[in-house]
Amino acid sequence: MTIQGQIADIHARRIYKGEITVKNGKIISINEAEHDREAFILPGFVDAHIHIESSMLVPSEFARIAVRHGTVATVSDPHEIANVLGVPGVEFMIENGKKVPFKFNFGAPSCVPATSFETAGAVIDSKAIDKLLQMEDIRYLSEMMNYPGVIHKDPEVMKKIDLARKYGKPVDGHAPGLTGAELDRYIAAGISSDHECFSYEEGLEKIRKGMKILIREGSAAKNFEALIPLLAEYPEKIMFCSDDKHPDDLLIGHINRLCARALEKGHDLFDILRAASLNPALHYGLDLGLLRSGDPADFVIVRDLKEFEVLETYINGQCVFADGKSKIEPVDFPLPNNFNTGLKKAADFRFESTAAQIRVIEALDGELITRETLAASKTEDGNLVADPEHDILKMSVVNRYEDKAPAIAFIKNFGLKEGAIASSVGHDSHNILAVGTSDEALSRAVNLVIEARGGISAVSGKEEKLFPLPVAGIMSDKDARAAGRGYSELTRMAKAMGSQLHAPYMTLSFMALLVIPELKLSDKGLFNGKRFAFTPLEADEIKA
Repeated sequence: MTIQGQIADIHARRIYKGEITVKNGKIISINEAEHDREAFILPGFVDAHIHIESSMLVPSEFARIAVRHGTVATVSDPHEIANVLGVPGVEFMIENGKKVPFKFNFGAPSCVPATSFETAGAVIDSKAIDKLLQMEDIRYLSEMMNYPGVIHKDPEVMKKIDLARKYGKPVDGHAPGLTGAELDRYIAAGISSDHECFSYEEGLEKIRKGMKILIREGSAAKNFEALIPLLAEYPEKIMFCSDDKHPDDLLIGHINRLCARALEKGHDLFDILRAASLNPALHYGLDLGLLRSGDPADFVIVRDLKEFEVLETYINGQCVFADGKSKIEPVDFPLPNNFNTGLKKAADFRFESTAAQIRVIEALDGELITRETLAASKTEDGNLVADPEHDILKMSVVNRYEDKAPAIAFIKNFGLKEGAIASSVGHDSHNILAVGTSDEALSRAVNLVIEARGGISAVSGKEEKLFPLPVAGIMSDKDARAAGRGYSELTRMAKAMGSQLHAPYMTLSFMALLVIPELKLSDKGLFNGKRFAFTPLEADEIKA
């Protein structure tokens, strides 16, 4: 097979008319040649850090859509399903991914559970990490979210890092806002990358201290604008990633959209392609072709170098996308799950209190971080209730692994004027998260999820909607278009109920992520991520 086009050689930093000859999945020659085809041949794109589960698709269905956008490989942390099912969840992801022609590169989840301050469905200790890291299918130690454990040399945390070093596999970082001497200790432990930077200054310090920085642009966390200036200064240190991307966004675009945006901002094409392909391939040691003779035939053909509209995608010489259609066929898969809680009553969401003020989680659109604020409490019959007029809604986290009382907090910036929304996608333990205007609405939304053994829901005075997620309570058994439609319908309903957030369900899913400051809620209570300790809902005084 011979493919013609204008070849983008990222090694020589030049573009020339040529042809690529492919045999048995490998590039056997690349030659300059005259022809009339104006399309450009580029190395295939890599998402350098993504949780496939956040697309609400199993890996095989994720691949069918990703190749439409020229993505040929991912560096995938399966800790979402691992928190639900443990090592069998990781094995499910690997086996499902192997059924399709796509290059998934899975890591060993380092933090299951993410913290001891929440209830997860499983534990992956250092002995399990040892076994995982010995597998060929496991390419690295996934993001070390327990940065306090690294800084203070927790023995179990350090064992996991030492095992990665023993097997010569990279250790991914997760250190939002970490700077100075604490950052030095974190890096010294052997952690080589970070995708959690939310300011240019933070990224610059980490790069100067030796880390690789992943510019993240997902459905909730959007750091591209803040971090993209680093690309021109440190092109060898930058990668692109999504981290978490919901199905409706994935249908629109992937890493190709970041390439287009970077080029629009005036960045050098070859620096962009390095970040989108070469840098992750080198950093993680991926079995990935980079448009050289002898490489696997992994490449993408785009119409132009402005929009990066993909015409064809090849993986190991196989055409997996062309003529506007994915050529990856659907596959059958089981529906593993872990759900063990009973239905809830409105009374279960009561919080008896006489406090005049309460701590409130302030959600920030497009960010995983939150702020802590204080507000006057509103009570009815001794029960703390939502105050939709001032956009202070009641939030709950319901343990899905045990039949326990719901944890209660309050949150602002969700904007609901009626009803409630709920989801069993709740990073990282994936308990049920809900935000609502009344206890009755909360119970209705939560019970829809419980009855389905996983899903996202919305209830108003007029209707109820549910999008089921039967795979571990976090992934659909449908294809991407059906998942995208289901997710979009729920998003539209949440916005019709008043939410102004770009992605209300994605934002909701991070409100139990304790390792991201400042204030979050687990199934065990309200948690201050800066102090890494529980904090009371009832407050003594209002901030000035």
